[in-house]
Amino acid sequence: MLSSPRERAILELLEETGTGRVDDLARRLGVTGETVRRALKRLEAAGRVARVHGGAHLKDWGTEPSFGQRMQVNPGAKRRIAEAVARMLPDGASVFLDVGSTTAYVAQALRVRRELLVVTNSLPVAQALAGVNGNRVFMAGGELRAHDGGAFGAEALDFLRQFRVGHAILSVAAVNATSGFLLQDLREAEFSRTMIGQADQVIVAADASKFGHGAPIAVAPPGRFHHLVTDAPPDAALARFLADNGLRVTVA
Repeated sequence: MLSSPRERAILELLEETGTGRVDDLARRLGVTGETVRRALKRLEAAGRVARVHGGAHLKDWGTEPSFGQRMQVNPGAKRRIAEAVARMLPDGASVFLDVGSTTAYVAQALRVRRELLVVTNSLPVAQALAGVNGNRVFMAGGELRAHDGGAFGAEALDFLRQFRVGHAILSVAAVNATSGFLLQDLREAEFSRTMIGQADQVIVAADASKFGHGAPIAVAPPGRFHHLVTDAPPDAALARFLADNGLRVTVA
């Protein structure tokens, strides 16, 4: 049983996208951040939410939000992550980019680079980088999903296998110290696995609200990834897991 209307109100807000930041929740409820943090602590003790740096997510929230909703979640963190990723890539780099919302922010940040070779199944990524600074952009064919502009199917996978690139930049639905990097959608996971197999370096771009969260599909064994770029340090258990699997962590 929930002990207060405020806790119920917080859960209703979290149901919108599965996750929320303390400052956003406080603003929408008209209370202080400390009030929200105390309520989240009680909800965590009741097993309803898991707290992360700066916010919380619902433990039993199983459906991933729409692409438009995900673009509005933690935009400041995603921009910082995207800028950090862009600093890692030189002019002339070759790169895979997937359909994730954080990856869409990365594509915007990469507009400062020149003469990139970009392979993607994401219409927003292609639109952001095509015709900019001498870039060459290759868009995978296949069925185009209406809700996020992502192309999937056998044709998209076959197209991807024609390329060998220096960097694959992936977004994920969840990261935890038990299962590693996770997604909600099987087709996205298949595409990510193919990207991993065709890239020299694999970078995961994920904000800290994904830490400790669960999702049904493991992308690949954790040792197949090289670098996690995020906005806050992982907790001790996750940090050990990442270090044990040879992943470098950059906090933007």
